[in-house]
Amino acid sequence: MPFIPHTDEDVRAMLATIGIDGLDRLFEEIDPGLMTQSMDLPEPLEEWEVTRLMQGRAAQDRGTLCFVGAGAYAHHIPAAVWQVASRGEFYTAYTPYQAEASQGTLQVLYEFQTMMAALTGMDVSNASLYDGASALAEAVLMAVRIRGEKSHRILLPETLHPRYRETVRALVHNQGIELVSVPFVKSDGHVDPEALAVWEQDGYAALVVPQPNFFGVLEEVDALTDRVHGSGALVIGVVNPIALGLLQPPGKWGRQGADIACGEGQPLGAPLSSGGPGFGFLCCRTAHMRQIPGRIVGRTTDHTGHPGFVLTLQAREQHIRRARATSNICTNQGLMTVAASIHLSLLGPQGLRRTAMACHTHTAQLLDMVLRLPGVTRVFSRPFFHEVALRLPCPVGEVLEKMQRQGITGGYPLGQDDPTLENMLLVCATEILRQEDLERYAAALREALA
Repeated sequence: MPFIPHTDEDVRAMLATIGIDGLDRLFEEIDPGLMTQSMDLPEPLEEWEVTRLMQGRAAQDRGTLCFVGAGAYAHHIPAAVWQVASRGEFYTAYTPYQAEASQGTLQVLYEFQTMMAALTGMDVSNASLYDGASALAEAVLMAVRIRGEKSHRILLPETLHPRYRETVRALVHNQGIELVSVPFVKSDGHVDPEALAVWEQDGYAALVVPQPNFFGVLEEVDALTDRVHGSGALVIGVVNPIALGLLQPPGKWGRQGADIACGEGQPLGAPLSSGGPGFGFLCCRTAHMRQIPGRIVGRTTDHTGHPGFVLTLQAREQHIRRARATSNICTNQGLMTVAASIHLSLLGPQGLRRTAMACHTHTAQLLDMVLRLPGVTRVFSRPFFHEVALRLPCPVGEVLEKMQRQGITGGYPLGQDDPTLENMLLVCATEILRQEDLERYAAALREALA
């Protein structure tokens, strides 16, 4: 058993044993500018106090109709999903280092990889990442490794989710990677493939293509993919897994398909839960699989010929020299991937398609209702999925506050990320909303605007 110091005396004994004179010496490799003196944490609570606090937080959401999407979506989760995922074998399991004792967990992760590869049209999937934003950051690092010295420039469209852009910048900006913002057509809300010509002469490693993008608008993925491949660069697709029930998977974009696909898996069996958790997924072509972060679960046979499952391609710093590791992803959202596997197995291809169709139909119906209100217009003219941007004739913040008092969370204010999008509202309607819910939204918006 490792020695774990619990008291000040234990700490002093540990320091004396290893021959150093203070805890600060353990952290001397860290830049002093990165060290935080105080985290400003609240006072600790008893267990019963934490329970009461969380019950109060959860009660705030009860009875509220949610029309916010923007990367996290309220979908129906069959009761069987968490009935199975909450079993002790899954609920408390950790990274399955010992394959002989973790066959059930490994098999579920193997099935998850199989389903995600099929859903995205890619060859290989890893066993999940923390969330969609950090999965994109890993995909960016992966693309730079694949391209080598040819280019360290990544094109990030302004139609990409602003939190994804912030996360990528935070994780890669100190690694010599140049992130370039690609503007979008203001009337259509999408990236014009011809706009890429500006960077083709100097070259770039990859273009990130969100589908649908942050505004719910569908990008010209085929034209973008072919243009990027014509420049010798890679395509990283950021996709909504529910949208793939209707839309072309990234593996079939253009003539060759995307090179890497990633995204947020929260719509697959993970409740909103006032902010998480979710999980990230990342898939790629076979040619790039040795650059994939995290780990992959593989299927093999034992000496008797019986099938078994093992961890493979664990190219991270705990298993090989740190300088050669592709990632420092040390664990993942394993429980969420178990839920996603069960969720996808219950839906099947047709169920996923019906869910996607219901989401899009409800959003289209809601759009038709609100466009009848005075002063409400649609911001972008291109086809959309699942989400649509509205322009209101008055400040969005005031409207949302009034709607919230009626038990409706009315949408995502786009102006908080981009001042040029002031008085614009991103609205989403999923399959769990009924006709009367849509009518209630339209009535509440009418009253708020009045």
